[in-house]
Amino acid sequence: MLFNSIEFAVFLPIVFLLYWFVFNVNIRIQNLFIVVVSYIFYGWWDSRFLLLMGATTLFSWLSGIFIEKFHINNNKKVAGIVSLSNIILNLGILGCFKYYNFFVESFVDAFVLFGRPLEINTLKIILPVGISFYTFQALSYSIDVYRRKIEPAKDVVSFFAYVSFFPQLVAGPIERATNLLPQFYKARKFDYTESVDGLRQILWGLFKKIIIADNCAVIVNSVFDNYQNESASTLLLAAIFFSFQIYGDFSGYSDIAIGTARLFGFQLMRNFNYPYFSRDIAEFWRRWHISLTTWFRDYIYFPLGGSRGTMYKTIRNTFVIFLVSGFWHGANWTFVVWGLFHAILFIPLLIGKKNRQHTNIVAEETVLPGVKELAQILFTFILVSIGWIFFRSGSVSAAFEYISLLFDRSLFTIPTLNVTTLSVFIFMLIAIEWIQRRSLHGLFQIESFLKYRLGRWIVYILLITLIIQFGGKSDTFIYFQF
Repeated sequence: MLFNSIEFAVFLPIVFLLYWFVFNVNIRIQNLFIVVVSYIFYGWWDSRFLLLMGATTLFSWLSGIFIEKFHINNNKKVAGIVSLSNIILNLGILGCFKYYNFFVESFVDAFVLFGRPLEINTLKIILPVGISFYTFQALSYSIDVYRRKIEPAKDVVSFFAYVSFFPQLVAGPIERATNLLPQFYKARKFDYTESVDGLRQILWGLFKKIIIADNCAVIVNSVFDNYQNESASTLLLAAIFFSFQIYGDFSGYSDIAIGTARLFGFQLMRNFNYPYFSRDIAEFWRRWHISLTTWFRDYIYFPLGGSRGTMYKTIRNTFVIFLVSGFWHGANWTFVVWGLFHAILFIPLLIGKKNRQHTNIVAEETVLPGVKELAQILFTFILVSIGWIFFRSGSVSAAFEYISLLFDRSLFTIPTLNVTTLSVFIFMLIAIEWIQRRSLHGLFQIESFLKYRLGRWIVYILLITLIIQFGGKSDTFIYFQF
């Protein structure tokens, strides 16, 4: 079920009313209701994969119970074996569905290079929607129980609700058990203020998805599918539009997910913090897909040693993180090269010990950025946009060819695209988020800027009208494939 679909527009208010006015008898009943509606939500795509998600959830819950049992008996080694077994099992399921064909095809291609073709059949596997997200969420629970950062869930219903919670089930944020699971143990009361702002965040997310991302997709798809015959200026514009497409698509999903969760009394972690206002690559990665970045930091980078030790080890750990991040995004070498590209950009900052130089808000004391800050923002955006070409292309060779075609005299010609209206929408996005760069989302605390209710309703009606009038072809969210 898509957030930008009629089905979800019907599903959400029905679930909301039942949750607060019918199943609010006690926490356990509410949690059970969340599990049921979450499985309906997920099963809307393909009900066959409900069993897979249920198995992942059950094994992870049981692992927590046994890990705690062996900890109590001072048998840390066996507890570690149980935790490791659960990790291997879940990663095995993920690897089978997401990476089996990739490894087989890469293995065959390698032998072809040496003149020894192999006949190995790939599997006709449909990738379950959001499998990487709920798998990582289940893994973090097992690891945190082993590390004794959280008590194991005794209530299986609460744990199933934690893993399958429908707002963030398919594309995050990737929640930690330490944050989300305890919220299923506490009584939840309807909060009018939180719900109203949740609706605002949903509206802002829909604007980013339907107006920005879906309209950018029309242009991006047409250019990338025929890039050999386009001018360099058109290719550059399409690359820029893809940068806004993927941001509007993914951060839009996160806004809708976080806003929806707030309607039900839950606080999800922030996943985007205006990343295109970053002044270097390190700052960009502190602001982009925060839930995944911090997941890799806490469960891979730190265990490897992090930045402790020699510079060589720090650089090695950084490359590992970015390569794993690229590989997490998809079974294609384009994603691996994309991760490698960002690792290369990150290393000079690391060596110069400048990777933490921009931890404050850009233009913190002023309305507009200074010349230096603006140049840093634009340069970082250009680098990120080059990386997105690898992310969007069908193959590594196509990505390099696309980039090479940018170095042509036609770069100084007028692009053959009619993008006036879309450019206005993108300018709106940038302007609103710049004004709100200290806030949680584009419409957060709008009362601070518009004191009168009429003014706020004019903004809401304007956004709804734009969504209805200029909504592009309704596309699935990009990160569903991950």
